[in-house]
Amino acid sequence: MAEFMDVHHGMKGITGEQLREAHRADLAIEAEEQVQFKQAWADPQSGEVYCLSEAPSAEAVQRIHERAGHPADEIHPVPLTA
Repeated sequence: MAEFMDVHHGMKGITGEQLREAHRADLAIEAEEQVQFKQAWADPQSGEVYCLSEAPSAEAVQRIHERAGHPADEIHPVPLTA
């Protein structure tokens, strides 16, 4: 499995509860695509939301986000970590 960092734009003003709710929506169906969402971060001022996941492909990550109602604007592979 590979790691991916995805980015959602345009979520200015997102609250902690809204971030947790969106993350729970992903977690509820992630196994159907063999995705494991590890963490989500948000900046309410810029409207940027970031999600780190492990998945078979970027497409699998996008399918989960789309089904959960918040498609990613960008998905980047994370080939190296420290």
